[in-house]
Amino acid sequence: MAEREYPADKQAAIAELTEGFNNANAAVLTEYRGLSVAQLQELRRSLGEGASYRVAKNTLAKRAANAAGVTDLDDLFVGPTAITFIEGDPVEAAKGLREFAKSNEALVIKGGVMDGDVLTVDQITKLADLESREVLLSKMAGALKGGMQKAAGLFAAPASQVARLGGALRDKKEAAGE
Repeated sequence: MAEREYPADKQAAIAELTEGFNNANAAVLTEYRGLSVAQLQELRRSLGEGASYRVAKNTLAKRAANAAGVTDLDDLFVGPTAITFIEGDPVEAAKGLREFAKSNEALVIKGGVMDGDVLTVDQITKLADLESREVLLSKMAGALKGGMQKAAGLFAAPASQVARLGGALRDKKEAAGE
């Protein structure tokens, strides 16, 4: 069966979507039926930096995903579909989608892909429950700093004990009149 030839504008759309799939760390598919233009703009703002929200025609999006090697999402390209391409922190974008979906029931998260693995709606929700990368890094740095401070104290303890012992011996000799 011959592959369908698309007009130039649709080929450009496929190329743009393919680039989105190739460059993204993760992509989340949603159904946006019933959302106004103002709500879609609000959603785009809530996703954070490094994420873009793109309404796409299913046939073109499916072709682009397949061209990018993402073949496990084919069943999700049903109904009005928009794709969140996430090049930044996937946790921040997942939180944005989840929070927006809570207050706007018209947004339905269908599923997604991250690092080549398909994500279910539950997995996207769990991803949104994680703390952001920055928070996790700062917690790790704090834990490492605390560990280093303890180690420094342990290494300094023998030297300070020797100094106290020397001082005690000196005081004892002075008291004995030597």
